[in-house]
Amino acid sequence: MNTHPYDRLTPELILDAVEAQGLLSDGRLLALNSYENRVYQVGIEDQAPLIAKFYRPERWSPAAIAEEHAFAHALAQHELPIVAPLLFKQRSVFEHQGFHFALYPRRGGHGPDAENPDLLYRLGQLLGRIHNLGATEHFVHRERWDVALVQQALDELATFPALLEAPCDYLSQAQALLDEAGARIAAVNPTYLRVHGDCHIGNLLYRDEQLWLVDLDDTRMAPAIQDIWLLLSPEEDSQRRQLTELIDGYEEFRDFPRAELALIEPLRALRLVHYDAWLAKRWADPAFPRAFPWFAGSGYWQAQARRLQEQRVALTRATVTLY
Repeated sequence: MNTHPYDRLTPELILDAVEAQGLLSDGRLLALNSYENRVYQVGIEDQAPLIAKFYRPERWSPAAIAEEHAFAHALAQHELPIVAPLLFKQRSVFEHQGFHFALYPRRGGHGPDAENPDLLYRLGQLLGRIHNLGATEHFVHRERWDVALVQQALDELATFPALLEAPCDYLSQAQALLDEAGARIAAVNPTYLRVHGDCHIGNLLYRDEQLWLVDLDDTRMAPAIQDIWLLLSPEEDSQRRQLTELIDGYEEFRDFPRAELALIEPLRALRLVHYDAWLAKRWADPAFPRAFPWFAGSGYWQAQARRLQEQRVALTRATVTLY
């Protein structure tokens, strides 16, 4: 019988790990939506609940997790609305029975309206301030978001059984897309800095005029536009309006590298291929076949091959212009 490391992550283990930090749980445990890691709301006696994040074994090294936490704490110390991990005896990365984990304060809210110009302007200001700090140092232990990383992922994806059985040209389309995206990224020659890395609406919380940016799990060295393009509508006029507000806010604190607007479609290409490789790499985790049953069918790979071909066409479109 196949087992997965997360099979050992029982409620008892979770509560024991939390209480090992000197906390007293009231036994309440709520699993939150997360696939890459396992995240729980844990009730604490006479206190607000905490969020416990158990990192996927063998994904990030302890040193890479520590870099994520150090960046989050540095941002929080500069009074930026980042949900940073809690410190216990000056530590934020803990280990319990083979699992590395961290504890966070609970923050409530909902995804903001990505068409609200005032909110986009504020978000641009926030990203400009994040990138100011992100540019002061380099990550040493975390992956760089570039074509080489996605090429490695594609090479691993090439052995996925469902893809090998699918009657389509997915692999040749993916390789051509990566080659073309890589050439366009190289032509811009962007500056790489520490960024959030996965800045989409799902990682933003908004309530009572307070905006929070959460989940630095994918923080990496990447071009500045990586933290902006995921927020954009695919519709050109909406995208232009959103970019205008975001960049106007951004430039209150930092010059925006406008040449990087040409990287929106190349970076989308990297994400498309990397997403498929990510699902394939996680397929042994029982949570993935349950959540993504279509991924193992040939119909998905045929449709995705067409999607990659469409993205190759998108690479040739003119760079979006601002108002």
